[in-house]
Amino acid sequence: MGLSVRTRRTRGGAIGVGVSALLLAAGAVGCSGDSESPEMEPAAAVAAAAKNAEEIKSLRYKMTGEVPEQGTVEGEASMSIDPLEMDMTMSVEGPTATQSGEVQIRLLDQVMYIGGGAEMAKEMDGKSWMKMDLSALGEDNPLNLDELGAGQTTQNPAAESGFLAGAEDVEKVGTETVDGVETTHYKGTVSLDDLRKGNEGESKALREQREKSIEQYEKMGVETLDMDMWIDGEDRTKQFRMQGEADGGPLDMTITFLDYNQPVEIEAPPAEDTFDFAEMMEEAAASES
Repeated sequence: MGLSVRTRRTRGGAIGVGVSALLLAAGAVGCSGDSESPEMEPAAAVAAAAKNAEEIKSLRYKMTGEVPEQGTVEGEASMSIDPLEMDMTMSVEGPTATQSGEVQIRLLDQVMYIGGGAEMAKEMDGKSWMKMDLSALGEDNPLNLDELGAGQTTQNPAAESGFLAGAEDVEKVGTETVDGVETTHYKGTVSLDDLRKGNEGESKALREQREKSIEQYEKMGVETLDMDMWIDGEDRTKQFRMQGEADGGPLDMTITFLDYNQPVEIEAPPAEDTFDFAEMMEEAAASES
């Protein structure tokens, strides 16, 4: 790996938390409704919700759960799918102090900003935001997104919403109220192999998005996902839970959707509060040569 999380932790725990949190910028998509889903076969209900998710253009959601080797996480995010923009606030309680804390992530015009607040400012001459120009990061660049753990941040979160539709054992659990909304709860188990097979008939764009997610789970060592889906009266996902066993421990993430297709306005941090990560690494390399 060209650039490790450990390298950034030496410059402040807030940076390590920020990069760790980036992996979580992915999940199912969903939306709200006011009544219970109409009665239909479990597989058909899940398939209808997955189809509706493909039409999501923007969303706001909250998340909570556990990620292997990262710890317990809580967060809330707003995201625009096209153009891809994001504003996320994440709290992480990791196995060490340098992996714990709160961080904000903004993605705007292919530039990612990671803010660690006062802790980062202490380490970076008063600057509380780190800037990374994603358009300058290529596959052969030592700062490519996958190595930073940020690959999923640039993905359409709708890519994973149809995964439960690939399960052969989808069943109805019952009706439940989620965040004040009446929903129908479904569950099932699906393997990554099944997900990849089911992906063959999808559009090129959706197929590529889902394949990126599948590859991320493969890197984590996850082979099978136990999935729960709460669908509202408009046949849309209100809440989604994903569980699996990874090489580094259990994965257990729940995402609850607050609204969708609403305007998303994101502003870049003030320039005087921002330092350029690529320039910082170039300076470090020059000083060592």
